[in-house]
Amino acid sequence: MASENGVQPLGGPSSPIHRPLCHSAISHMDVQGYRFVRWRVWLCYVGSVLSVGLLLLLFHWRPRLGVLARCRPCPPGLADTLLIRDSCGQQYVVEVLTEEIEGSSVEQPGTDTEENEWRDTVQLYSDEKALMRYYMFEGLRFLWMPKKGAYCRVSVLCEDWTCDDLYRQQGGLSLQEQSARRKVYGHNLIDVPVKSYLQLLFEEVLNPFYIFQVFSILLWMSDNYYYYAACIFIISLISIAISLYEIRKQSATLRSMAQLVVSVRVRRDTGAEDNVSSTELVPGDCILIPEEGLLLPCDAALLAGECMVNESMLTGESIPVMKTPVPAGGARYCPDSQRRHTLFCGTQVIQAKSRQQAGAGALAVVTRTGFFTAKGDLISSILYPQAINFRFYRDAMKFLLILGALALIGTVYSIVILSRTEATWTEIFIRSLDIVTIVVPPALPAAMTTGTIYAQSRLKKNGVFCISPPRINVCGKISLFCFDKTGTLTEEGLDVWGVMEGSGAGFGELVPDPRLLPPGQLLSALACCHSVALLGDQPLGDPLELKMIDSTGWELEEPSPEGEGVEGEFGRVSILAVMRPPSPELQPEGVSISEPVAIARRFPFSSTLQRMSVVTVAPGGRNALAFLKGAPEMVASLCLRESVPAEFSDTLRHFASEGFRVLGLACKPLDEQTDISSIERGAVESQLQFLGLLVMKNLVKPESADVIGTLRQAQLRTVMVTGDNILTAVNVARSCGMVGMGERVIFVHATPPTDHSLPALQFHLAESGAGAGQGDADILTQGLYQGNVHYHLAVNGKSFSALCEHFPEYLPKVLMRGTVYARMAPDQKTQLVTALQKLNYRVGMCGDGANDCGALRAADAGVSLSEAEASVASPFTSKSDNISCVPLLIREGRCSLVTSFSLFKYMALYSLIQFSSVLILYTEKTNLGDLQFLFFDLLLVTSLAIVMGRGGPSKELHPQRPPASLLTLPVLASLLFHLILIILAQVAALLVTMSQDWFVPLNATVSGAANLPNLEDTGVFAVSGFQYIIMAVVMTKGYPYKKPLYTNVLFVFVLLVLLGIMSWLVLYPAPILDRLLQLYTVTDINYKLLLVALAALNFFTSYLMEVLIDNGVLNCFRTLRGKTESKKQYKRLDTLLSDTPTWPPLDQPLPPQQCSVIGLS
Repeated sequence: MASENGVQPLGGPSSPIHRPLCHSAISHMDVQGYRFVRWRVWLCYVGSVLSVGLLLLLFHWRPRLGVLARCRPCPPGLADTLLIRDSCGQQYVVEVLTEEIEGSSVEQPGTDTEENEWRDTVQLYSDEKALMRYYMFEGLRFLWMPKKGAYCRVSVLCEDWTCDDLYRQQGGLSLQEQSARRKVYGHNLIDVPVKSYLQLLFEEVLNPFYIFQVFSILLWMSDNYYYYAACIFIISLISIAISLYEIRKQSATLRSMAQLVVSVRVRRDTGAEDNVSSTELVPGDCILIPEEGLLLPCDAALLAGECMVNESMLTGESIPVMKTPVPAGGARYCPDSQRRHTLFCGTQVIQAKSRQQAGAGALAVVTRTGFFTAKGDLISSILYPQAINFRFYRDAMKFLLILGALALIGTVYSIVILSRTEATWTEIFIRSLDIVTIVVPPALPAAMTTGTIYAQSRLKKNGVFCISPPRINVCGKISLFCFDKTGTLTEEGLDVWGVMEGSGAGFGELVPDPRLLPPGQLLSALACCHSVALLGDQPLGDPLELKMIDSTGWELEEPSPEGEGVEGEFGRVSILAVMRPPSPELQPEGVSISEPVAIARRFPFSSTLQRMSVVTVAPGGRNALAFLKGAPEMVASLCLRESVPAEFSDTLRHFASEGFRVLGLACKPLDEQTDISSIERGAVESQLQFLGLLVMKNLVKPESADVIGTLRQAQLRTVMVTGDNILTAVNVARSCGMVGMGERVIFVHATPPTDHSLPALQFHLAESGAGAGQGDADILTQGLYQGNVHYHLAVNGKSFSALCEHFPEYLPKVLMRGTVYARMAPDQKTQLVTALQKLNYRVGMCGDGANDCGALRAADAGVSLSEAEASVASPFTSKSDNISCVPLLIREGRCSLVTSFSLFKYMALYSLIQFSSVLILYTEKTNLGDLQFLFFDLLLVTSLAIVMGRGGPSKELHPQRPPASLLTLPVLASLLFHLILIILAQVAALLVTMSQDWFVPLNATVSGAANLPNLEDTGVFAVSGFQYIIMAVVMTKGYPYKKPLYTNVLFVFVLLVLLGIMSWLVLYPAPILDRLLQLYTVTDINYKLLLVALAALNFFTSYLMEVLIDNGVLNCFRTLRGKTESKKQYKRLDTLLSDTPTWPPLDQPLPPQQCSVIGLS
C-alpha cells in the first residue's frame, strides 16, 4: 500500500516509526538524497531490455539498487529521490514532490520567527519561483526546511502553538489563507489506498514466492510433469484470486472506517460562517460544533463551551467524557497532556453546549488533520504494523537458508550422480534444479499461519477479538502480566461507604449516608464537584461521580436551549448546570435544604493532576465557591496546612489499607470581584480549606482471585498498575492473590533532589496489622531470601519517576520484585511496560480505559476490556468485563505457537522425505512419477497440514512456557535424527526389494520417470507414503500446551482415511491405480507386509526418538558444556538477587551511585 504514496519498502514487512501524540517535529529517520543521472537512467533501460526485464524485477525487489544504479548522491534539499532508513533498520525509497505556492512562506499564527527557531517559516526551495519540496511517507507529509537542514513533519507548523495562540485564532481564517495552508498541509483525509485488481495482481505475481512458483512450474513441465505442474498452476491461481479478494476487501473495509467526510461549519475572518467539506479543513480553522453533536473529522482544541464525547472508537472506553475549554495562557498546547480539552478525530460529540449563547453549541480550533490526527495515527498502525521482534519468526527465515544449503548439497550430488549416466546436460540441469523446488517447500509460510488462524477463530468465539494475528504466537511466551485495578481487577461501580467531615480540629464520625450531613460546604461539594451531564433526561459521566450524586439525593438540571428561568435565577452568571436539593418530603428528619447551587465553571479531572474542580454560585450569583475533589494526598497538598486534620495520614492509611477508595474534598470562597468566566485553574486550586473524605467501597471482581491464582501457579508474574492510593492497591493485591498469605510488602520511597538535599532511596516494611512487630522486621533484615520469607515491593508514581531519573542502577532490581505500582500517570504506565521489556520480559497488559491506551499498545500483548468488537487501542479486545480472558489468551497463544512449531517441522520433514526419495531414485537412474508427486503433495501432505492445527489448547496453564526458537539443539537434533531414520527406512525398502528372487532391474537405457513403472520406485513409494503420515502423527504434540491428539476428531479421521488408502495401495492395489500412479504390480504378499512392517518400525523408532528428545535426553550435552548464564536479563537478575540476602536494605537511605552511567530509564 505504501507505493500509493510513492514509497517502496526494501524487502520484508513494513515497519512504522512510533509516533506519539506529542512528538518531535524533526524525523528521526536517516534520509539520504539522490539525483537522477540521465546516462545512468538510459543505461538501465538498455540493461532491462537486454535482460528481458530481469533487471527491472531486481529493482522491484530491491529498490535501493535501482536508486544506486540510476542516481548519484546529493544533499537532501536538492534530491529527486530519497533513500530512508527508519528506526527499525527498514529501508524505503520515496520520490520528492514539488508544488508552487502563492507566497514564499507560510506564516505561523501568533509566532515570532526571530524569537523561536522552531517557529520559522516553511521555506520553500526557490529557484525563481517559490516551490515547496516535500515527500509522503506512510500517509504523513514531510517538508524541506532549510533552516533546520532537514525534512520535517508538516505538523511542525502547529506543534509549538501555545494556548494563547489557539485563542487568537478563534476569529477564523480567510479563504486565501485557508487555501495557502491547504497546499502545505494537504487535504484533511485519512486516505487508505484501495488498489485495482490489476495493480494488485501485478504486485502479487512479482512477489518472489510466485516467481519461484512460475520457475518451478516451467521446470516441471520441461521434465514432462504436466499433471503436477497443471495442478500447482491451478492452485496458485486460486490462491492468488483469494489473496487479491481478501486484500482488496480488507483495504476497502479499512478505507470506509478511516475515511470521514462530513459538512462542517467554519468561521471566517469576516465573521461570516460557511459550511464546507471536512476535507478542506486546515490547522487554524475555527469550527462550530452544533448542539446536537458531530462526528469529529479532525483533532481540535476546544475554545468555548462544553462537549460530551464518546471516545470508544479510540480508547475502548464506553463511558462518555466531558471536554472543557483549553485554559488560556502561554503554556505549550499538547493534545496528549490536555486530553480533557481536546476533541479527537473519529470520536463522536454527543452534545455541545455554549456558555455564552443558548443553543449555539461549542467552538474549537483545528490543530491536526489527516494522518497526523489521533485516528490517523491508529489507522497508520494498522496499515503499517509495527515489526514484531519475535524469535520464532526470525528463526523461520534462517531455517529456510539452512534448507537452501541442503538443496545446494543435493544439487551437487544429483549432478555427480546424473553425470555418470547417459543423461544429457539439459536433463542434468533440469533435474538438479528440481531438487531446489523439493527441498524449499513453497507452502511453508502458509502452513506456519494455520495454527494462528485456528486460534484467532477460537478466540473470536470466546469474545476476544484480534487485529494483529501474529501477536497470538507472542502470547505464548508471555512471562509477566500487568493489570489495571479499577474496572479490571475490581468492579467498575463504587458504593458510597460514608463521608467523614474534617477540619484543623480533626475528623468527625463517619456518616454512612451523605443525606444525613447538615447543610454546608461538604454536602455542596458532594453534589456539585463532578462532570456529569444530561443527554435528554439521562445523566452521563463517570460511574464514581454518578454514585456520589445519587448518594446525596440532589438532582441535576441543565439550562434549556432558550436559557429561560435558570439564567435569571443566578443573575448574569453563565451557567453550565444546576444542582437542586431533594424535595422536603425526601429529606431526612431534621435536615432542611431548599437553595439550589449552580455550576458556573468546570476544570475536568486529569490523571496527571489527580484532581478536578468546579466553581459554583448561589441564587442571584452570590457566594461564589470553588470546590475540589481528587486524590486525598493531592487535595491536602493544595489546602491550607491549618485546615488539614493532624491525623489525616493515619486516617487515610486506615481506610486505604482496608481496601476503600478514598477521595479528598476541599473548597474556598472566591472574591466578589472575581471574573468566573476567565479565572485560571491555578487560581482556583490553591489555598483551599479541607472539607473531608468521601469513602467508597471498591469490590474485587469474583473472577480476579481465581485468574491471578492460575497465573501465579503457572509461574507468570502478575503486576498491578493503578492510579489509586498505594495502600488501597496493596489491599486489592492481597484480596486478589497477587500478594499471598504470609508474604510481606515493602514500600519503595524515592525522593528527587532539593536545594538542600540529594536524592534519596529508602525501603520500608509495610504494616501488616496488630501481629506485625519488631520480630518480623528482624526476620526480614536477617535474610529476605532464605526461602521462608517472600516479599513484594510497592512503588508510587512519584517514587517511580525519581527511580528512573536519579537511581537507574537500582531500577532493574525494583522492577524484578515490584508487584504494586500506584498513583501511576498514563505515561508512567507506558514507561513501566517499556522498562520491563528491557529486562527481556514478554509483557502483557490488561486494562479498560483511556488511561491505559499507551501501555496497551506498548505491551507485547495488550488486552482491552471493552464492549466494542475491535478497539484499535490494543491488539486484543475482550467483550468480557473481567480478566478471565487472560489465561484463555495465553493458552491459545501457547497452543498456536506449538502448532506453528509442529507444522513447520512437519513441512520441513515432508521436504526431506521427498528429497531423500528423489536422490535415492536418482542414484538408481529413476524418479517419482508425475501423479506420484501429485498424490504425495496434494492428497497426503496438504490434507494433513490443513487439519493438523485444529487441536485446541489445554485447559491447564503449565509452569513451563513453550520454546520459541527453531534453531535449538532439540529442534535441529530432532530433524537430523528423523532424516537419518527416513533415509534408512527408504534405503532398507530399496534393498529389500532388490533382494527378492523375483526382482527385475529397471531399464538402464533411459533415466528418470521415463523408465516407470519399476520395482525400485514402487518400494520407495510405499515406504515414503507411510512416512508422510507417520511424521504428521509424530510432530502433532499435545501435552502440556494442547489437548491430546485424539480430541482433534477431524485430524484423526483424515489420518485413518489416508492410512487406509496407503495400506490399500501397498497391499491390495486396484490395477487401474497401479497404472495411473505408474507402480509395478507385485503379487508377493509377504514382501508387501514386510514394507508395511518397515514403515511401522520407522514409526515406533521416530516416535520414541521424539519422546526422548522432548523429555530431555539431550540435556547430557548441556551438562558437558557446563552451566551457562541465561540470555534473558530478568533471569540473571533473579539469580543475582537470590544470592544477595541483604537486599533491599530496610530503613537505610541509599544515595545515588554517581559512577553508574548504565541503567534503565
